[in-house]
Amino acid sequence: MIEVRGLTKRYGRVTAIDGLSFDVLPGRVTGFLGPNGSGKSTTMRLVVGLDIPTSGSVAVAGRPYRELARPLTEVGALLDAGALHPGRRARDHLRWLAVTNGISRRRADEVLALVGLESAARRRASTLSLGMRQRLGIAVALLGNPGVLLFDEPINGLDPEGIVWVRRLMRSLAAEGRTVFVSSHLMSEMALTADHLVVVGRGKLVADAALTDFVEQASLRASRVVTPEPERLASALDGAGATVSAGPDGLLEVTGLTTARIGELALAASVVLHELTPVRASLEEAYMELTADSVEYRVADPAAGARS
Repeated sequence: MIEVRGLTKRYGRVTAIDGLSFDVLPGRVTGFLGPNGSGKSTTMRLVVGLDIPTSGSVAVAGRPYRELARPLTEVGALLDAGALHPGRRARDHLRWLAVTNGISRRRADEVLALVGLESAARRRASTLSLGMRQRLGIAVALLGNPGVLLFDEPINGLDPEGIVWVRRLMRSLAAEGRTVFVSSHLMSEMALTADHLVVVGRGKLVADAALTDFVEQASLRASRVVTPEPERLASALDGAGATVSAGPDGLLEVTGLTTARIGELALAASVVLHELTPVRASLEEAYMELTADSVEYRVADPAAGARS
């Protein structure tokens, strides 16, 4: 378990993290989301003791990371796949880390096999592709067979087979009762991998919710309605404060009212409904809506540039 309490980190006048508090629980994959510059990587660095908080605290398995006698056996992390000596061979890199934490040298070969790098065991880091370095970084995280795991953008550089493998790995680790904390900008993968979400923006907590609840909040704001009397129903819905967009063949898209309220208004107006369905937002749509005010680095609209 990871416990974050009132965590704040300032670099001079810049506040990277501002009073964050949340828990990452065992037995599930917790996705860590936020726009660029929102503080995700800084938070993960603070969890594993690579930086010191300005205020607040982080505990892993009930203790600060720096108090762990053999940290790799309790916490595994992939924060930067390129953080290794370019001249060191893959197996030697793992063996060196194993020795520092009292882990058997045989474990290096076991995790190399687990991540599919057996054939690259004697290759130097400088000759590995980005995807291979990602796999080696995952091997490092798994080296001590820890109960808590952190992964910062673990699928960068991986091919489709590798992405599916990482997804299955995260799910299997959580199923074993481990604490799995994963950051990613790929919403499609988070939708398939995460059980729970922690969302930050500009260093502050934006959401801490189950993935299904997070998406449902956005989904309930729109409904698809099909009726043979769209004008009459639209008039009734407008009067109740809804926003109605008309489509072909009696289709209405309604925002601002729940499906239950739409059904009640249709009944009161004696309007027949052929369909009344909540519009299910994707995780990406829900995320974009929730973090719209937290984006620090905005880009110009490419369509506007093409028109000018």
